[in-house]
Amino acid sequence: MLTKVELEARSLTPYTPIVGEEVVENIRQMAKPLQSAHVVHVNATAFGGGVAEMLQTLVPLMRDVGLDAEWQVIEGQDEFFNVTKACHNGLQGMDIPFTEEMQAIWQRYNEMNAANFEGEYDFVVVHDPQPAGLLHYHGHEGGKHWAWRCHIDSSHPNPAYWDFFAPYIAEYEASIFTMKQYAGPGVPPEHLAIITPTIDPLSPKNAPMPEEKAREIVSGFGIDVERPLITQVSRFDPWKDPLGVIDAYRIVKAQMPEVQLALVGSMASDDPEGWYYVDKTIRHAGEDFDIHILHNFHGVGALEVGAFQTASDVVVQKSTREGFGLVVTEGLWKGKPVVGGNAGGIPLQVIDGETGFLVDSVQECGEKVLYLLQHAEESARMGEAAREHVRANFLTTRHLSDYLRLFSQLAAD
Repeated sequence: MLTKVELEARSLTPYTPIVGEEVVENIRQMAKPLQSAHVVHVNATAFGGGVAEMLQTLVPLMRDVGLDAEWQVIEGQDEFFNVTKACHNGLQGMDIPFTEEMQAIWQRYNEMNAANFEGEYDFVVVHDPQPAGLLHYHGHEGGKHWAWRCHIDSSHPNPAYWDFFAPYIAEYEASIFTMKQYAGPGVPPEHLAIITPTIDPLSPKNAPMPEEKAREIVSGFGIDVERPLITQVSRFDPWKDPLGVIDAYRIVKAQMPEVQLALVGSMASDDPEGWYYVDKTIRHAGEDFDIHILHNFHGVGALEVGAFQTASDVVVQKSTREGFGLVVTEGLWKGKPVVGGNAGGIPLQVIDGETGFLVDSVQECGEKVLYLLQHAEESARMGEAAREHVRANFLTTRHLSDYLRLFSQLAAD
């Protein structure tokens, strides 16, 4: 049996003051035809990264509106997660080999996890490349409707990787992508569903935090709260470009010597490459003690991440590939303008010149960060617009309604 993730109960009611009574009532009405439907989400890790964070809220809220929902995590060893990290990179376009040995490792672990998948479900949602072979090796028995959810930017994949995964993906009744252009060749148009990710505004990371408390928390990690702070929150990953963020910070520091940089990450169990990029980032930072490189092994959890975002003057997400970028959503929700890479799902969130700036280079990133630090009133105006943009489009209540709509459509076919 796969590992079942234990979750605390959540209620939809506390979201009413944030999104309004009409939104909450519409969700409850949408859920009525799905009462007691048995739903399972399957992914590779219970912590670290945006997928796990979303499921921690989405699954309990599905239960609250009457669905019998659960979350299970596949098993794997380092050899498997090394391969699936390569799959993640390859599907995002990295020019790396995909050997027969790598393919065999992925197939072997997917077959093993399929054998351990038990139960009867009305809806099975399989997340990302790691367990994408679950349906193929398990068969439809045990699940009436199967959907595969891709959270990464596969708009320009390495053909070797996409060609390998396409037949597995095609077996699913629905293929869920963040943006239409992420769906590569071989995804039947009638199977395509678009669902953008969301954040939970009531989670410890995103719940309202007094500025004074945020400043107190970040000062415990060596931040001087009397000086400007730039923050990027992300995994330590080449696509997040932490080295480029440091270079952009150095452009700012040449004009504003008092500025500080925090690179805050989470080391996930399915990302063995992360430690290599932490070390690489530390080496790139050198002896600059105004650069603070922190992660969950330093005691930086959800609350602390929220504090860094709240206490920051500017939030950066200089990704060169990005499935969506929930850390962008989080920063915008804190009322901060975000300087984001013009990649993937970031332009859905960063409206250039309104909720932040989109950038295509290190130089441009540094210039836009410096501009925001030097124009406090405009930065505050952008921050207000940023929060309302998230309220209207990227909160967990919208995510829940999207899944309820998809389930109803699948059940009707």
